[in-house]
Amino acid sequence: MNTSLKRFYHKVAPATWAKWLLLAGGLLIPAITQAEIRLPHIFGSHMVLQQEKPLIVWGWADAGEKVTVKLGEATASAIANDRGEWKVTLPAMKAAGPLTLTVSGSNTITLDDVMIGEVWLCSGQSNMEMGIGMINHSKEEIANANHPGIRLLMVENHWDPTPQKDMSGTWKVCTPQTIAEGGWNGFSASAYFFGREINEKLGVTVGLIEADWGGTRIESWTPPEGFATVTALKSEYEKVLAGDPKTALHRERLAETLDTFEKWNQAARQAMDAQEVVPPVPAYPDELRPPHDLQQATALFNGMIHPLVPFAMRGVIWYQGESNLGDGMRYADRMNALVNGWRTIWNEGIFPFYFVQIAPYNYGGNEKSEAEIWEAQAAAAKDIPNTGMAVINDVGNLRDIHPKDKQTVGHRLALLALAKTYGQSDVVCSGPVLKAMKIEGNTLRLIFDNASGLKSRDGQPLNWFEIIDRDEGGFVKADARIEGDTVVLSAPEVKHPVAMRYAWSGLAEPNLMNGAGLPATAFRAGELPKRDWLGMHVPEAKGYELVYDLDLTKLGANLQYDADNHLKLNKPFDRVAYFVELQDADQNTQDIFVSMDAFTDDPGKIAVPVFGSGAVFQQNVANLNVYSNVKGIVTGTGLSGGNIEFWPNNYAQPNAANVPNASGDTFDFGDQYTDPADGYGSMQVHNHDAKQTLFAINHWREGSRADVGIGNQSKDSPDWTFAANAGNYAAMRLKVYVHSR
Repeated sequence: MNTSLKRFYHKVAPATWAKWLLLAGGLLIPAITQAEIRLPHIFGSHMVLQQEKPLIVWGWADAGEKVTVKLGEATASAIANDRGEWKVTLPAMKAAGPLTLTVSGSNTITLDDVMIGEVWLCSGQSNMEMGIGMINHSKEEIANANHPGIRLLMVENHWDPTPQKDMSGTWKVCTPQTIAEGGWNGFSASAYFFGREINEKLGVTVGLIEADWGGTRIESWTPPEGFATVTALKSEYEKVLAGDPKTALHRERLAETLDTFEKWNQAARQAMDAQEVVPPVPAYPDELRPPHDLQQATALFNGMIHPLVPFAMRGVIWYQGESNLGDGMRYADRMNALVNGWRTIWNEGIFPFYFVQIAPYNYGGNEKSEAEIWEAQAAAAKDIPNTGMAVINDVGNLRDIHPKDKQTVGHRLALLALAKTYGQSDVVCSGPVLKAMKIEGNTLRLIFDNASGLKSRDGQPLNWFEIIDRDEGGFVKADARIEGDTVVLSAPEVKHPVAMRYAWSGLAEPNLMNGAGLPATAFRAGELPKRDWLGMHVPEAKGYELVYDLDLTKLGANLQYDADNHLKLNKPFDRVAYFVELQDADQNTQDIFVSMDAFTDDPGKIAVPVFGSGAVFQQNVANLNVYSNVKGIVTGTGLSGGNIEFWPNNYAQPNAANVPNASGDTFDFGDQYTDPADGYGSMQVHNHDAKQTLFAINHWREGSRADVGIGNQSKDSPDWTFAANAGNYAAMRLKVYVHSR
């Protein structure tokens, strides 16, 4: 439709317009209804097409229309299908250009300055999105960004419930002006520095497609085909299928939902006729909805990646992971799903996929969770074919989640591509990688690959190495010395080392590197000691029978015991014992075993006193025995100051039971339980003579925000009330025993 006709249409009333069309007869109608040939926005003047791969060009036209595509001397034609879709494949070509691409049929599209070279998709979250205007030396870098051999395409941010066929974006030649336009303060700096080095080293035009979005999770970028390949993500795959109207699972569950609605409809009409209250309308299952949030699985794939398929490319660079902090090794599964999914939908084989390991940063929480995701990223690089990981733990910023040295990031990604994809044998692309660990007396020897010229980055002693003893203690700082291409670890207090770890903290900026200046990533090796503290330190325990075993990391509204033998007890018991073990992220353990004369003959009331158990005890207990490795706890046998506070109720500070040495003004070993009966909850054993809480498990329904502790809490309430600290432990266990008469 030409411009004047558009203007005419907008000025004429709809009814008049329709009448005018009828009068025009066959002359005008074909001009209005015939669709012009169209190309998706991935194609444009100044674009780069991938060398040495078949080139697929696609678009839309009238059904049945013949479309011809010509690039240089290559020509191919296709007939649009009944949906108006057409696709041609041009033969693979060597690097060349500039060329002209023409697409002709009822109209002709001409694209100029088309280059044949290297195409890379650059994706991830904010550190990939971070523009060149935000980095170190940005003004200088922008001023020098006059590179006609680099072409830029920025995909507009857009998520969608369903896979899209097109996106918004325009190919541009890299200039100081275009590199600084759009996005988050310009084009992706990491992508630009990667592309610049590839262009310089190969001498061919490089096309960079930027498709990223800050703060996004990896699941949102993953297609259904990716989830399908990873068994560990089966439940997530089923959610994707359930939300897709094209799947059998969606239709099956939708049919069940419609049956529910129909039954409600009948019941509602009956209630209306009987002048009764209509039952509530059933909710539409959320699982049947397609992605309806930016972070949900497939949402960003649908809006920003699907429109690019099957545009030929060499590979992908990826910088993401901060938003998946806390996933631990599950992130390796998600990486598998992402890479497998993109490779499946592109159908170009196992193309290169190089990614950046997230930088150290002070998240203000569990410092070990970042080390765990580093481990997952390293595992992905090892397990997924044709991948590589750029380690940047030496160029981060603990106070800035967006470190400004993106030159190094791009350079290390380029090293991976130059060595692994482009076969430049003289390029070193990896820092030291652990090959083996040997125990040599009271030392550990670490043997590395990629270790030529092993050294300290800053000339200081090697840091962030830790080792652990076979028999006692947690991880301690190790003295580390370089011997050739190995590192030897030791510590005065560790006589029998069995395991080690390196840079195992989100705050770690370690200094081990090789002669090429590339750092080692976080890693750990060896078998953590399995210590039987109870067997080694509590002879009395041998005479007891296990009744309950509870993993306290699974605390919650509905407790699930790992072992529950109380219905199997067929003998009366005269003593009850509790063993609590708490372990921090450094493998330091706190242990306590307390036993006492039985305060009930009902084994159903000696575990966590949940509301349904009927357990409510506030009383002294006789013949208290205490064993513990926690400093300050009074240990011994036959102690007379034992008392317990077991109830599911809320409780207050007043010392209504007149427990000796207890305060009426704070939560301690002498409190008063109150309504509601199914309230906060207390499971506490005390030694009031020593003014000590021996152990406490409170507010268990809150899971990771429950109160758990051994000994007196050092501040606030001695009995750990309101501590909300359960999530601070790496492992927790409660075992309950009885001694038969």
